[in-house]
Amino acid sequence: MKKILVANRGEIALRIMRSLKEMGIQTVAIYSEADRNAPHVRYADESVCIGPPPSNQSYLRGEKIIAVAKELGAEGIHPGYGFLSENAAFAQAVTDAGLIFIGPTPAAIETMGSKLAAKAAAARYKIPMVPGADTAITDVAEAHRIAEKTGFPILIKASAGGGGKGMRIVENQEELEEQMQRAISEATAAFGDGSVFIEKFVTSPRHIEIQVLGDMHGNIVHFFERECSIQRRHQKVIEEAPSAILTPELRAKMGKSAVDVARSCNYVGAGTVEFLVDDQMNYYFLEMNTRLQVEHPVTEMITGVDLVKEQVRIARGEPLRFTQDDLKIHGHAIELRVYAEDSTNNFLPDIGTLHTYKPPQGPGIRVDDGFEQGMTIPIYYDPMIAKLTVHAATRAEAIEKMKRAIAEYQITGIENTLSFGMFVMNHPAFTSGRFDTNFVKLHFSPQLLHQQGTTDEAHIAAIIAAHTMEEMKKTQTANTPNDRQQNGKTQWQIRRKAR
Repeated sequence: MKKILVANRGEIALRIMRSLKEMGIQTVAIYSEADRNAPHVRYADESVCIGPPPSNQSYLRGEKIIAVAKELGAEGIHPGYGFLSENAAFAQAVTDAGLIFIGPTPAAIETMGSKLAAKAAAARYKIPMVPGADTAITDVAEAHRIAEKTGFPILIKASAGGGGKGMRIVENQEELEEQMQRAISEATAAFGDGSVFIEKFVTSPRHIEIQVLGDMHGNIVHFFERECSIQRRHQKVIEEAPSAILTPELRAKMGKSAVDVARSCNYVGAGTVEFLVDDQMNYYFLEMNTRLQVEHPVTEMITGVDLVKEQVRIARGEPLRFTQDDLKIHGHAIELRVYAEDSTNNFLPDIGTLHTYKPPQGPGIRVDDGFEQGMTIPIYYDPMIAKLTVHAATRAEAIEKMKRAIAEYQITGIENTLSFGMFVMNHPAFTSGRFDTNFVKLHFSPQLLHQQGTTDEAHIAAIIAAHTMEEMKKTQTANTPNDRQQNGKTQWQIRRKAR
């Protein structure tokens, strides 16, 4: 492939294009009218407006995207994540058009896109499952029987679901019918599929996922785990690799299970197998995401492997360039999703203009973003501004590096999750590694964030004051008028910054 169309926007489009450029591959960007001035549009070799801002009139127009790719001579389409990345019909349409879909086969996407079908496929390899139903439930009486056998609390989940939609926790028999109807209704509205199933609700789980990569020659490897337990509204905010709780033995066991899940659907390309781990260190298969994950940078930083480049090589038909024994964990990485959200108001999305936008820099710091200072955050899409990822030799060092990076990240004009990220990095439950998916519910409140802000401001003021005193000492020892004038200017700048 000499030219690839990236069927996405923002930070992931730009991140993919950078790897493609390093491979000597030309890039085609698509964009909506809302993204006309976005960095990924300027970065690409060619770009085409695909439609108005709403996704269903632009980034979800599969037939238009394929037509643009063919018209401009692109040989492949990379879907990124979100939008059409897990749409089996789109993957099939790309293939039928004579183009290469840089991702798994339509059959694998379809199998793993249904949680029930995914469980059935994984069961053939005896992968541990959360107790519950293995078929869709529509009859309330049957739901009551399964719930009684499984034991409360239970979780009602949409088979085609994701992002916490179509999901209900039920504590007792009395509320089962109402919560089931709500889950069916929400699943139908969100995914066009009201199928739901029931499973035991694991009360204090860790959410741990395994990155896998498979080629067209039957080779499948895993790239170790990512810890994704810091979540709000069932969606991840902070991820790290490796997990603080996995032993080498459990890591190897879960890695093998992930590879087996991929093998169960003849998986090709990059994918992620997700597990729940309970407080007794038992793990259970949750689902498989048939695409690149938002949090893939932490895996890249601990393994040194560019997953996007590997996706392209696999799509070309090349065999994997490494075996499982070749892959090692190097250091520790942490990622914070910098969302345009108000952490003090139930993480509600925010829109507006980035009046100030200056990402942090330095060794071991990676910022994947798709915005620049002065740009407006549109209301039409996911509110993520950037992914801030750090890498260090140890977990403790990575936490300190993340704190430094957050402190240096300058964003004004938009509420964002930087302060929440700092709160997590400072919290004993996180630093000790003793946390689960209930972290926000158990440990976070807006009042604590306000207290942290006051503490942070005092700390910064103390640093500035100390620096000012040092400059004043230099001024007193200056011998020339020019020196005094220059030092006075430096002090004024520092005082101005302090205000």
